[in-house]
Amino acid sequence: MSEMADIQWFPGHMAKTRRMIQSNLSLVDGVVEILDARIPESSRNPEMDRLVKGKPRMFVLNKSDMADDDATSRWMNYYRSAGFTVVKLSCKSGNGMKNFLPAVKEQMLEELMKKRREKGIENAPLRLMIVGIPNVGKSTFINRMAKSKKAKAEDRPGVTRTKQWVKLGDNVEMLDMPGVLWPKFEDQMAARKLAFTGAVKDDILDIEALASLLLENLAENYPGALKERYKIEPSGTGFELLENVGRKRGMLVSGGEVNTERAAITVLDEFRSGKLGRITLELPEGE
Repeated sequence: MSEMADIQWFPGHMAKTRRMIQSNLSLVDGVVEILDARIPESSRNPEMDRLVKGKPRMFVLNKSDMADDDATSRWMNYYRSAGFTVVKLSCKSGNGMKNFLPAVKEQMLEELMKKRREKGIENAPLRLMIVGIPNVGKSTFINRMAKSKKAKAEDRPGVTRTKQWVKLGDNVEMLDMPGVLWPKFEDQMAARKLAFTGAVKDDILDIEALASLLLENLAENYPGALKERYKIEPSGTGFELLENVGRKRGMLVSGGEVNTERAAITVLDEFRSGKLGRITLELPEGE
């Protein structure tokens, strides 16, 4: 197993976000958490259960077009059996976006809608808090739903810094909260998966160790992806796999040595952009 130092990352504005979530909870009818379909559990904020206790909850499995379809179905069943409303979609392509509002009204807030109908106030706006860790696609989701550039969307973690209300048609208002992570990564496997997907800034990481760990994971679970993309055999240590990728791509420096840093950047970029195929890095417990 490739060695890598523990990941610790907790910018100060994220502590502020937790306080903001708690102080604004009374303003909303439900909480929607955006997850990365490739790492649903690792991209969940473990404090959210405590922070938003008692509010109807929904999980949006974003980037589902980059995830293993069978694994996504298993995750959806797993979360539904735990009492959550779940939808899968892809904010970038727009696939599945049309399923979001019906799921809000007919599943997550079904009880509230029923009470409002009985009182004759079903046209009152529904207010949703939108939460998610950095770089999970939260701002892109809000922009898609609002059909505008309301939220700042960038492909790097930690961009949304302040809360903002975004009005949708159809009597729905969304409260966009800044991306939030927890104080320290107790579960280093979750931390690494977050790093694989780009949720943690690369400049605090050992990029070669990270790519080596990813290649080990892929060699074990998606060996065909490595054969097809890099024309390498999925065997050996993670660093050996990294060297093989660099060799196949002609990333050599003087003396015929492999430029492993360049190879690492390539592997991570190609995984994050879906060029290695549809991959999910974790399954529900017991599967």
